Amino acid sequence: MQSHPSRRAFLHAGSALAAGAALPARAQSPWPARPLRIVVPYTAGGFTDQMARLLQVGLQQRLGQPVIVDNKPGANSIIGVDAVAKAVPDGTTFGVFIAAYAANTTLYPKLPYDPKKDLTGVSLMGVSPLVAAVSMNAPFKTLAELVAYGRAHPGRISYASSGSGSAAHLTSELMRMVTGVEMVHVPYKGASPALADLMGGQVPLFLDPPPNLIQPAKAGKIRLIGVASDRRVPALPEVPSFGELGYPALVGSTWAAMLAPAGTPPEIVQRMSEEVARIVRSPEVSRRLEQTMGTFPEGSTPQECNAFIAAETAKWAKVIQSAGVVAE
Repeated sequence: MQSHPSRRAFLHAGSALAAGAALPARAQSPWPARPLRIVVPYTAGGFTDQMARLLQVGLQQRLGQPVIVDNKPGANSIIGVDAVAKAVPDGTTFGVFIAAYAANTTLYPKLPYDPKKDLTGVSLMGVSPLVAAVSMNAPFKTLAELVAYGRAHPGRISYASSGSGSAAHLTSELMRMVTGVEMVHVPYKGASPALADLMGGQVPLFLDPPPNLIQPAKAGKIRLIGVASDRRVPALPEVPSFGELGYPALVGSTWAAMLAPAGTPPEIVQRMSEEVARIVRSPEVSRRLEQTMGTFPEGSTPQECNAFIAAETAKWAKVIQSAGVVAE
């Protein structure tokens, strides 16, 4: 469920934040006098990594102590999540996870950690709705045309995903369930090859977060027909939401949330939650999230974060079980 926005754009934003962000002065720190670690269960450069590094810059400024981003990719994020779950809960280890974390609870019956007992929410950082993109040679140019074509030709529409169990896969399955259109899943090993085949016309439909789709759409290589949300994305103001188009239940996104090992001191969880909220809601960061990454800034309380993840887990469990989705 990982996406890959422009790393150059991220580095530019990180440099600007480090050079000129007017964040509040550092208050007394409750942490041990050693570096804090943010585990990212994916490789560097993708959505999760970029969200973590935005925090890294802001937290170092605010807390006055080193913050390390530790990339631990593998097993659809399970390796990195497990590292956080088994870390000493002394307030020095956190993780930034995305929507795969909620889906994995159902996809993998025997996880090496218990998401209900071993981890606790700190803050929901941001939500990035998926956007439906169609190839330029597809026999439909709008969602209404897609639905009409699909109902008239059951099983003739294929859709790409970045892998079985990914946000693209699950949201496309939700689309199938909500619209009543029978579609065929074509899984790829990541978003890049899926997008390449969409642009080449080998597959007519692909849902992905906005950063991957903005430039190809502007270049006329793909057509964007809707956002899997109840509101439009600021980065794509001309693309209607599925809610506007008559499908309010067709909501799917990737998102980033910070979690900590269960047992982390409550005062540290609370303080970190407040710091994360200040960073993602700051003018520079929130503008970058909305305009460049197609992500709505959040900055929730720990309680709100836990409730959000519980709701996402339950929502996607129903889709996974109904569609018979299995992990790769």
